[in-house]
Amino acid sequence: MDGYDLYDYAIVRVVPRVEREEFVNAGVILSCQKSGYLQAAIALPEARLLALDPDVDLDMIHRHLGSIVAICAGHPAGGPIAQLPMRARFHWLTAKRSSVIQMSPVHTGLSTHTDDALKRIMARMVLPLAPNVPV
Repeated sequence: MDGYDLYDYAIVRVVPRVEREEFVNAGVILSCQKSGYLQAAIALPEARLLALDPDVDLDMIHRHLGSIVAICAGHPAGGPIAQLPMRARFHWLTAKRSSVIQMSPVHTGLSTHTDDALKRIMARMVLPLAPNVPV
């Protein structure tokens, strides 16, 4: 499997009412230790989120999701967590918690291009599904 890099990823979930355990997928965090890659892609489906909880604080959700992107990038806006080593940031972000922003279990994959893997996972797990069109 020359040319393939092992990566880990988790799906970012928004759980507007934790006690109900209902969630929408809102992004992906992907980490490849070999290449030093750690990136998050976010696409919040606001209409689906509002269907679960019409009173959800969208501004707060957007701020928290933005902090995930900043932490992955090591940007100062991510606070002290963003200054940790890459794998420590990934493990901190994917730690199990009972809050409005949660992560799926961590999954593993192989790819020759981690950016493409991130796009593929986003399309499959987060972005709206394309309608089936009869041929």
